[in-house]
Amino acid sequence: MPIYLPELSDDPVAPFPDPRTALRDPDGLLAMGGDLSPARLLTAYSSGIFPWYSEGQPLLWWSPDPRTVFRTNGVHLSRRFRRDLRRSDWTVTADTAFRQVIDNCAQTPRAGQPGTWITRAMCEAYDGLHELGYAHSIEVWDGVILVGGLYGVAIGRMFFGESMFSAAPGGSKIALAALAHHLDLRGWPLIDAQVENAHLMSLGAMSWPRDRFLDIAGALAGEAGEPGTWSERFGRLPASCLADEPVVTTGAAGPIGRGT
Repeated sequence: MPIYLPELSDDPVAPFPDPRTALRDPDGLLAMGGDLSPARLLTAYSSGIFPWYSEGQPLLWWSPDPRTVFRTNGVHLSRRFRRDLRRSDWTVTADTAFRQVIDNCAQTPRAGQPGTWITRAMCEAYDGLHELGYAHSIEVWDGVILVGGLYGVAIGRMFFGESMFSAAPGGSKIALAALAHHLDLRGWPLIDAQVENAHLMSLGAMSWPRDRFLDIAGALAGEAGEPGTWSERFGRLPASCLADEPVVTTGAAGPIGRGT
């Protein structure tokens, strides 16, 4: 049976279809078409929708049910990892190497995925959001070597995670813990992680019904925000300080969103 998908108009600020009307199979597929302009992307994220497609496919938009989220005070690190982290001399920054982070995310092999959804067009689109102060990166450094990171979109008081990578063991896990630490200090309670997998759940992620996610994330995204770079406010954080965050359990490195 053919699948009918609404096709978006050429107007980048036109509303999306109601996310609650998304398909059950494949889960969350909502619409096709449109573009990756900043206005369209901001409308999508504010509505609980994100783009996800492969090279050669039409542009596809998703809002899965359930939705995977982290509380910013609830990222879990194992005792062994925290013990090693206390001896680490790695440091963490924000918005100092955005394109390096997104390029590394695009090039990182994904289990069960032959390629990447982070196409050249996606890289350029999020670069544009970064220049406008909405897309942000977290970078983990071993001296001057980038060993991990993540990127996502911040609107109001809501952070929508897109992807992260490790070039050395633990790099992406430190990036996630540092992001959560930073957001918690600012009073941002939630990180969208999009789609559930075992790694995310072991790190403390929760699975929410889509209706709950849309209500809470929409309200947070609708609050007044201050787009702009995070580099100065974030500073250079010693990774070792993350070892003493209060919420701890057994966990393993994993992804934000759709990849490790």
